[in-house]
Amino acid sequence: MTSINNALAAYQTALNRISSQTSSNTPQMTSAAESNFTHVLKNVVDEAVDAQKQAEITTINGIKGQADIQDVVLAIANAEQALETVVAVRDTAIRAYNSIMQMNI
Repeated sequence: MTSINNALAAYQTALNRISSQTSSNTPQMTSAAESNFTHVLKNVVDEAVDAQKQAEITTINGIKGQADIQDVVLAIANAEQALETVVAVRDTAIRAYNSIMQMNI
């Protein structure tokens, strides 16, 4: 029964970490100039690159035994989510471009 309680506690800890990281990583617009599409897109790509770098660092620390396995899994999951977001935005931009190119003038 103790192992089940430990597993539940670890799961709850992981959920708390995910929710705190998700809320702190939400991009915030502070001025009208930052609402520029190019600037927003650049920020999203930069955040994805940072997430990838953080995942690599955490993975290396995990291999060295200096990081908890939960931290490694969370870092990799965050990096994967950021990459999927960038790919989705890219695909949407390509579809929009193709739609515009097919319009009759």
